[in-house]
Amino acid sequence: MPGFENPYLLLFLLLLPILAWFRGKHGRSAAFLYSSTDLVRGITDLRRSPTKGAGAKLRWLALALCIIALARPRLGEGETAVTASGADILVALDLSGSMAAEDFFLQERRINRLNAAKNVLREFIDKRRNDRIGLVAFAGQAYIASPLTLDHDFLLQNLDRLNLETIEDDGTAIGSAMAAGLNRLRDLDSKSQILILMTDGQNNAGKTPPLTAAEAAEILGVKIYTIGVGTRGTAPVPGKNPFGQTIYHQMEVNIDEDTLREIAELTQGKYYRADSTDTLQKIYREIDQLEKSEITINQYLYYEEVFHWFVFPALGILLLETVLNHTLWRRLP
Repeated sequence: MPGFENPYLLLFLLLLPILAWFRGKHGRSAAFLYSSTDLVRGITDLRRSPTKGAGAKLRWLALALCIIALARPRLGEGETAVTASGADILVALDLSGSMAAEDFFLQERRINRLNAAKNVLREFIDKRRNDRIGLVAFAGQAYIASPLTLDHDFLLQNLDRLNLETIEDDGTAIGSAMAAGLNRLRDLDSKSQILILMTDGQNNAGKTPPLTAAEAAEILGVKIYTIGVGTRGTAPVPGKNPFGQTIYHQMEVNIDEDTLREIAELTQGKYYRADSTDTLQKIYREIDQLEKSEITINQYLYYEEVFHWFVFPALGILLLETVLNHTLWRRLP
């Protein structure tokens, strides 16, 4: 919506008619002085110039545009209170090296686990328009990739930039990822708080044991839905031979399903095994049926300053008036 940063400056527009009237009343001094009108009585074709006062009108218009520009017109709103019906959801996404395994297919094209997870997560985010959703990225360590937000465009931008090289420290710090997510959720007042944990391995990094983090989640009332990502048996992992050609070697799939299942049961969540893209999509469709609660939050939007829409026309009008005064509207002093 349009608005002004300094709307009180628009009050100066009310002064313009008064100033114009005052200036018109006093007028300009005469160009010629006559001792008697008989000296010009024989001139009968004198007419008032049709451009008389046009220059002044252009200047008043330019001044009005400058006043509007000083009020800083802009599009959008700064901070608005909105009521959102939804849950607070944090998604912990595994970025460890094993997520490069290409055991998923999308439209008959082989893709790796991370791209499959990101593709399905995008669809999930699009369906949960009224939920605050955040991202936790983890490998050998965990960090917040996106805070909980209703700005899903911002969220998707952060999701797109995540890749297997985002975190240099390789490993799978499941407990640390859970702890990072819980730290974001614990101070919120929403009734429904969910942590979705997606991983394809076992906890082998970080200082927080997964079950310890699960006990903390139980106390905080946070449901954890765990998803084991990967086919069963072995999975193809791409690599390069000495000639730069892509080759594949088989990697054993080693998901700690017992721990993931225990985490979910302890927090009244659920464990899923995603061994294909279709299965992963079904899992998120099921999670999409989560309970929802109504909350009031502050939503922040960016402003778009449009004062230049008024400054440039004002400068153009002043330039035009100057040119006309020295050409078509030229007059005796």
